[in-house]
Amino acid sequence: MTMRIWGMALAWGLMLGNVAYGDVTISTATDPTADLAATEEASAEVPLLDTRLSELLGQDRRAFQAIGGKRVKTLANIPKGAKKIPTGPSGPITYTKAWLASQPSAPGGDQWRCLAEALYFEARGESVKGQFAVAEVIMNRVKSSLYPNSVCGVVNQGTGKRYQCQFTYTCDGLSDQIREQAAYAQVGKIARLMISGAPRALTGGATHYHTTAVNPNWARTFPRTARIGVHYFYRHPRS
Repeated sequence: MTMRIWGMALAWGLMLGNVAYGDVTISTATDPTADLAATEEASAEVPLLDTRLSELLGQDRRAFQAIGGKRVKTLANIPKGAKKIPTGPSGPITYTKAWLASQPSAPGGDQWRCLAEALYFEARGESVKGQFAVAEVIMNRVKSSLYPNSVCGVVNQGTGKRYQCQFTYTCDGLSDQIREQAAYAQVGKIARLMISGAPRALTGGATHYHTTAVNPNWARTFPRTARIGVHYFYRHPRS
């Protein structure tokens, strides 16, 4: 009766890229000289394997030196077309209700309130991704020299003239009372994330949007950047 174990050649073979199955048979009979001979034979092979491994490692090192540091950095970079996970102030963002529900509640000041209200009236029926997209438009305007440099300034631009405002809910004459508290709490979290520096990676720098149910004149001359949910997104040609 015998039992078989893998020899050291297997481990070293894997490291060298050539899998060598070294089967060593150990008998259950009490013959210590046979075991000693097998041990000495295996030990004699180790220096040879060490030498070969050192040679291979040396070749790898010389190859990297030949490539040059600049080229190695280029090879290590993420390809331009690869998708990156958006990361906000509290970690990676996933545009799902479950992820958003796991975020802490988000009260804030006037700028937060203006953004939360805009998302509530403009996009509360949209998906989480769609709500983030509308928030991006507002934040993109804040960063653009073509628009006011604050969230409240952007949201309330043109307010006072019926249907001449930038965001319809501010000049349509209807009540702005918030009745759906759960929806408001959700968009409030999005507002806090965006004001705190979450990436604007969904709309390609969009500064405008409209629902798929309408076709405004300006949409013919503005580059369309995305469609998310029931909204088309556009970038101002001069932004």
